Amino acid sequence: MRDTREGTPAAPGTAPGAVLRVRGVTKSFGGAAALKGVDLDLHPGEIHALMGMNGAGKSTLVQILAGVHQPDAGTVEVDGRARQGLTVRRARRLGIASVPQRRELAMGLTVAENVLLGDLPTRARTVRWKDVRQQARAALSALGIALDVDRTAGSLTVAEQTMVEVAREVRRGGRILILDEPTACLGAADADRIRALVRRLRAEGVAVVYISHYIDEVMAVADRLTVLRDGTVVRTAPAAELDPAGLVRAMVGRDVVSRRAGRPAPQGEFGLSVQGLTDGRAIRDFSVRVRKGEVVAVLGPAGDAQSRLFDLLSGRRRPDTGALRVDGTPVPFGRVAASLAGGLRCVTGDRRALGLVPGLTVDENLLLAGDRFARRRLHRARDLARRAAPLRHAYGVVALAGNPPVGALSGGNQQKVLLAKWLQTEPAACFLEDPTNGVDIAAMADIHALVDDLAARGTAVLLASSSAEEVMRLADRVVVVSAGRTVAEHAVTDITRDELVATALGGQPR
Repeated sequence: MRDTREGTPAAPGTAPGAVLRVRGVTKSFGGAAALKGVDLDLHPGEIHALMGMNGAGKSTLVQILAGVHQPDAGTVEVDGRARQGLTVRRARRLGIASVPQRRELAMGLTVAENVLLGDLPTRARTVRWKDVRQQARAALSALGIALDVDRTAGSLTVAEQTMVEVAREVRRGGRILILDEPTACLGAADADRIRALVRRLRAEGVAVVYISHYIDEVMAVADRLTVLRDGTVVRTAPAAELDPAGLVRAMVGRDVVSRRAGRPAPQGEFGLSVQGLTDGRAIRDFSVRVRKGEVVAVLGPAGDAQSRLFDLLSGRRRPDTGALRVDGTPVPFGRVAASLAGGLRCVTGDRRALGLVPGLTVDENLLLAGDRFARRRLHRARDLARRAAPLRHAYGVVALAGNPPVGALSGGNQQKVLLAKWLQTEPAACFLEDPTNGVDIAAMADIHALVDDLAARGTAVLLASSSAEEVMRLADRVVVVSAGRTVAEHAVTDITRDELVATALGGQPR
């Protein structure tokens, strides 16, 4: 591991072993306080989970550590020295690295090129490709990662892409590594691979800041936890001293429970029908029918058939074969306008790239779809707030101040804006792709309630989720897929969570 630190011996009074200390850090945006006097210690060889609701200040804090933002007050110390004016480049030189939830690889380049990006070995201005591959293999091998370095990054699974990013940052000298939702949208097997890598980093002496909304995962992997609420540290403690219920209370300030709702029985009519859907090797002869008022989940390993459904059902992509009916009426594939006109609303799991326009305001995003269907061409800016207010209230959208760009909202509030944008248009059928991806436990409970209400109104809901817990909470039936094919179908009342996971992983329920 190459060492590019500019550290110095620890100053008197520094906590023994602390590689990084945050003291009294405060940060405001437009008069709204994001952080209020935050303290944090990070130690080598420790996994330190940073917990809190969306909007609690986690993102602002890690951006300050990574040099993206400057604090208004307080200090950040590395190796016992206060580092004023910390920039991204200087943070990297100090060994602070970040792997964001949205992967930052050059997808057209190879694994080897990505691992050595910005540091390709050359001789006489010519890249030494043999050395590139050799050094990349060594960097991956040092972390126990077995990947073909000649594969392109775009051909990797999400878990493998995360591993490549981690290997790149560690090779650059990263000894304080910030991992933001590293297992989001991953199946159980891939999530286990990431957690094994994180434990290996701890054994190598790396200080890991671990951000996740999965309570069970955090309790299993973290050594210590710091909980933020409304920009303030409300608890720092060893993980062994907290239980899941206590952690949730610390995060939210109250108990939060998402219980299965008592919805009316589904109607006899089918609101959504997919027959014989085939798309290359990704989906093979997939069929599902969803009654009005019913929630049917599609569950499988991350990257399996369910990951293609959004593009196919929304009309963004035409399959090889298959038929689609919405409320009994045939809907042609390959045309977004036809899918929408047929009454099908497809809500993407990638809200930033495909669901929202980050530069537009919250109110503009809320009204985008409804105004399009109403063929409203002229918009009065002064009327935006009045027209959007009922949607903000009904879907629980909260902004720190006024009507900011939607990209400035927390993940949970962005997801609520996305759902409000489409569900307000009274769909006959709806496809939801990972609707609670990257949201906190309270936002998750709110979104679950929105899905319950959608089904209670008689909408046929098809749900693609990577979470067995979410499937058990929301669905009436679950279709399990593997290698593009349906391998099982169950009513959720006829199967346990463990049996469902075993089936999804290809094992036999015990």
